Amino acid sequence: MLSSAASSVGLPSIVYAPPPVPKDPLAPLVPAQPAPYGVDQRLFEKAKAALDSHRYQARARDVIGIVDFSKPSSEPRFHVVDLMNGSVESHMVAHGRGSDPDHSGFVERFSNEFGSYATSNGTYVTGDYYDGKYGLSMKVAGLDWTNNNAEARAIVIHNAWYAEPDMIAAHGKLGRSEGCFAFSRKSQWDVMRKLAGGRMIYADKLA
Repeated sequence: MLSSAASSVGLPSIVYAPPPVPKDPLAPLVPAQPAPYGVDQRLFEKAKAALDSHRYQARARDVIGIVDFSKPSSEPRFHVVDLMNGSVESHMVAHGRGSDPDHSGFVERFSNEFGSYATSNGTYVTGDYYDGKYGLSMKVAGLDWTNNNAEARAIVIHNAWYAEPDMIAAHGKLGRSEGCFAFSRKSQWDVMRKLAGGRMIYADKLA
């Protein structure tokens, strides 16, 4: 038989925790890093994802190149982005004549095919300097299936007379390359100096 003292002690109550709130599987784990001024946010996020995806090929992660081929050749669309401090320098760059057969100033299509004379989209990594047709130039290697023929196609960074600023005043657009990243002489030096040493270039066009 239980004593009166014992019978007055109640059983401990069970405390139920509220059910967990389901997480949105599409929500980012951390807020997205805002794109530097003048760089499209979606393109910036794609470039950052490419940098992570190709981290073993592009080991230098301080400065990257982002090329926005949604813009015409008359606008600065090759962005050199310092990921350490968020600064950006933007340059005009020519695209391949096979990507713009009507010479409209816009990239209409990409191609990785030999003989296409077209620009290829995707992730690149910078290579060695060399002395070529346009003087000191820089090799690049394509890391994606969309541009993995870049080295064999001799796609490089070089300067060209048709990429100088006076072409804009005369024609409203730059001339066309054979698929290379062609710059004015000044821009080429700035770009090569900052992206040398196996740094990444990400080139694409947003719909």
